Amino acid sequence: MPLIVRKHSVWSVLKQLKTSNMVLKHDWQIFVNWYQSKKYTKSTFNPSGFTDVLISLCQSRRFIIEDIITQEALLNGSYSYGPLGMELKKNLITKWWDSMVLSKERVFGIETPQHMIGSLNSEDKTMTLVETEVLRAILRNKNLSMKETIASLEELLKKSAILRSNLLEGAFQLYAKSLNLVNEKLPFGLAEVGVCYQPVATEHETTSSAVRTGEVEVASLVWFSSPRTSGQWRDYWVRQRLLWWRKFARHPSSFTANDFQDENGIKGTALYFSFPWGKEPIETLLSLEEKEVVLKHLGSKSELQGRDGRKTVVPHVLSVSGNLDRGVMAYLTDSLHLSEQIDSKCSCNQKQVLKLHPFLVPIKVALDVGRGSTGELRQVCEGLFRQMLEKRINTWPGYLETAQVSMEQLFTKYDEMGVIFTIVINESTLESGLVQLRNRDTTMKETMHISEVIEFLTKYIQES
Repeated sequence: MPLIVRKHSVWSVLKQLKTSNMVLKHDWQIFVNWYQSKKYTKSTFNPSGFTDVLISLCQSRRFIIEDIITQEALLNGSYSYGPLGMELKKNLITKWWDSMVLSKERVFGIETPQHMIGSLNSEDKTMTLVETEVLRAILRNKNLSMKETIASLEELLKKSAILRSNLLEGAFQLYAKSLNLVNEKLPFGLAEVGVCYQPVATEHETTSSAVRTGEVEVASLVWFSSPRTSGQWRDYWVRQRLLWWRKFARHPSSFTANDFQDENGIKGTALYFSFPWGKEPIETLLSLEEKEVVLKHLGSKSELQGRDGRKTVVPHVLSVSGNLDRGVMAYLTDSLHLSEQIDSKCSCNQKQVLKLHPFLVPIKVALDVGRGSTGELRQVCEGLFRQMLEKRINTWPGYLETAQVSMEQLFTKYDEMGVIFTIVINESTLESGLVQLRNRDTTMKETMHISEVIEFLTKYIQES
């Protein structure tokens, strides 16, 4: 029979045994410490409840801004980013670019238009921008026969802008012209980050229903290599990409890789993240043969040939495409730490902490004032804040808030924002230059001289 421990059972039993107050307090504190340390485990984990907590936290702390957010919206990126969410996404993009472009000898950044004008293949599934007034005029023109109406619609589509659904097409267009940059030597890659427009899956989708379009921030690497080494490069990039996603995670094993082959025989690898409701793909690596490059090129096939040693070959292509919006949600999910704590009134509360990686967290430090002369303390905070900005350490100016709240309430707020360190400036700072630093992950507080703070924070973030 399972053991059931109620909140006040220890206290009640000890009282019945007429134990002294000192012993009562001691044993009650032991019980409190045990209860505070109780975490959510797999046996008690509720996926639906966890998702609800995550959504509520993201809304209240302005990571995402939307009145109603569903699981479907989280997956499709159908929401607006608030200040903290935008900063988190920007940090993720920066780390991706640093890893894929700035740290690689043979990868170069490009930027291509979000839409293009061109004739459509009837079999292509593309999103097209159509001027509504022109469309209405064609549909309402009763003088046109059915055949003439269809012809007018097809002509309108040919003249309309096609919204890109991926970044692969842009890389194909720039491949031939980029060969000169590398002296026609293979391998090399073209990287891009940008918005793509993709159909949004719905639960009640039918073949005849209109398809909703969603915006997705995509990070793409298109890697061109000789057919001889394409398999080796595929293995290399699969390993590198999986390690990269795991690098910033609290639970690296939540990111996994699975090989697949689609209905057209194209082989690839999908990188997944384990959300509370199941695994979802966040990045896809596709192995494409040379025909993909040839089909997209309008000129001579010889213009596509690159050098592999003494040979000239048309390259094989590896497409690496990551959904950064889903990546943001993956890291928010991974970082959310739930535990239970008992306050001074013996009430059990849920504690929520976003333990985001120091490289990704939107706000690294919060600056607040403790007891003392408010005017002088704020001046010290303003000076330290400016120094933080100069060192590009994103800091929250908590000293500007006028509402009176306890330090514990502030710590709770900053934990939910993911703030790594809270610095408290108080009277002792004016006298001795000492400040108090509170760590998000350990909740430990330490004292440090104000002149050492910048160097400490910079080193902490760099070595994370």
